[in-house]
Amino acid sequence: MGLPRLVCVFLLAACGCCRRVSGVPGEAEQPVPELVEVEVGHTALLRCGPSHSPGNLSHVEWFFIHKERKTLMFRVRQGQGHSEPGEYQHRLSLQDAGATLALTQVTPHDERVFVCQSKRPRLQEHHIQLRVFKAPEEPTIQANAVGIPVGSEELEEVATCVGRNGYPIPQVIWYKNGRPLQEEKNRIHIQSSQIVESSGLYTLQSVLKAQLVKEDKDAQFYCELNYRLPSGNHMKESREVTVPVFYPAEKVWLEVEPVGLLKEGDHVEIRCVSDGNPQPHFSIYKQNSNTKDMEEKSTTENGILILEPAQKQHSGLYECQGLDLETMLSLWSGPQELLVNYVSDVQVSPPAPESQEGDSLTLTCEAESNQDLEFQWLRAKTGQLLEKGPILQLDNLKREAGGGYLCVASVPSVPGLNSTQLVNVAIFGSPWMALKERKVWVKENTVLNLSCEASGYPRPTISWNANGTATEQDPDPQTVLSTLNVLVTPELLGTGAECTAFNSLGKNTTVITLELVTLTTLPPGFNQTTGPSTSAVSPHTRANSTSTEKKLPEPESKGVVIVAVIVCILVLAVLGAALYFFYKKGKMPCGRSGKQEITLPPSRKNEFVVEVKSDKPPEEMGLLQGNNGDKRAPGDQGEKYIDLRR
Repeated sequence: MGLPRLVCVFLLAACGCCRRVSGVPGEAEQPVPELVEVEVGHTALLRCGPSHSPGNLSHVEWFFIHKERKTLMFRVRQGQGHSEPGEYQHRLSLQDAGATLALTQVTPHDERVFVCQSKRPRLQEHHIQLRVFKAPEEPTIQANAVGIPVGSEELEEVATCVGRNGYPIPQVIWYKNGRPLQEEKNRIHIQSSQIVESSGLYTLQSVLKAQLVKEDKDAQFYCELNYRLPSGNHMKESREVTVPVFYPAEKVWLEVEPVGLLKEGDHVEIRCVSDGNPQPHFSIYKQNSNTKDMEEKSTTENGILILEPAQKQHSGLYECQGLDLETMLSLWSGPQELLVNYVSDVQVSPPAPESQEGDSLTLTCEAESNQDLEFQWLRAKTGQLLEKGPILQLDNLKREAGGGYLCVASVPSVPGLNSTQLVNVAIFGSPWMALKERKVWVKENTVLNLSCEASGYPRPTISWNANGTATEQDPDPQTVLSTLNVLVTPELLGTGAECTAFNSLGKNTTVITLELVTLTTLPPGFNQTTGPSTSAVSPHTRANSTSTEKKLPEPESKGVVIVAVIVCILVLAVLGAALYFFYKKGKMPCGRSGKQEITLPPSRKNEFVVEVKSDKPPEEMGLLQGNNGDKRAPGDQGEKYIDLRR
């Protein structure tokens, strides 16, 4: 190296040292700015350095740095602030005697360096770095609704997470079943992108792609957004989602509802189930009990075999076939036995029992079942329990023992499984009448229904002595209820109606008396427009063929009317006799002047006196003779006073 070149190198090095020592402007290191943090929408307080005294703040200028360029935005002169035209013109104000500049309605665009410059007594600058924060909205997540096949060579999109309007950009973390997911080659990939909104806020979108396995069919995926605020670190989580995972079936099996013991009459559903997704096409087969071959059964669109109602012939071996329509592979379940418990063929012997009064009768009940049976005997009409066991013994039979009996065969081990058989016991006898005599209130020229009921064995026949339309009903095999629709005529009122029941053993009658309704003899419940409230004769008590005829009491209302009339007549007679008695004794002086007071003894001055007036004129009552034998004038009212305390 030559001498001139060495001299140049030495001079350059010396010049650089001199410049660094002498502190040439522009070459000194920049001071570290003060950090101020604030949330979007809040107010940022920018202090003009902690070392400045109030006297040094009389002349201050505030700048902001944008793209390495200082721009004046606020001046302070003699403690008075003035905003410069621009984006901060209406958002700045002084506080703390001019030591603090307040910036309102902070936005993400305000994240920059601000400079406070004081010129007295010397030039001083204070740099402030404003950091702006905004919490993102609650993250939203959208799962892959189409589904992901297991074994795909490419990474499939599992879900997408979106966090809107945050600042700065939040960090996203994906979780599966509560565990964070990390990037893994050919297994997991997280792809994130962000959009800057016009407000300066960020919208983050993160897509999770992965290869899933069969065990992920119930996996719960969610995303988490981590962000920072002046108060510290925070996080927000999305909801959990599952993703359809497709995988072939490895086995199939049968399921039966309801679970447990089945009985005849149940609603039974048999369905095939597999561990694949989607489910393969199912077919259900039942073994033929004769040929032992498996025969396909008809199922619903969902592949369900419905047995309604279930019957004993539905019992047997069932099997399911699952066919994968993509691979055309077939899977079979193992055979499964279905058992429908039953009770059938309940029979009573003798099937039509007949007996005479005073005799004995034995009834035997039998039934078929695949389980142990219990028997009970009930009276059909009342439901009364008569006997437990298959045999019912009836001794010293009477007519009342005739009628229906129920044999109930049940399986105690299968709740609700039972079957019944009704048998009617016939007791030979002449007809019994429900009522021997009945009175019916009627109106002339009206149509009414008269009923007559008779029981006996053989079954009786009923005839009427009146012309009309008769219909019959059979409440039980030994009872007949005949209803006669008849017009009330004067002849029918005179003769009444009579029904006769007869069979090969005798006959019996019921007499129905018809009473004409008048205004003074209205029975209870009688409607003057429609007639008697009940015209049919219904049985309430039985009267056999040897009983005496019963006279039913007259309706209460007619008796009350008659008694009231008799009492009124008696009262009028007593009053008339009393008046006549006082008149004959002369204790009732009556003159033409009208009312006269009856003189009472001193001891009875305070007793009550009742005035009796007659509304009849003297012409109707007759002229009463006074004490002097004079007849009363027509205008005299004949008023009298009677002491009722005697």
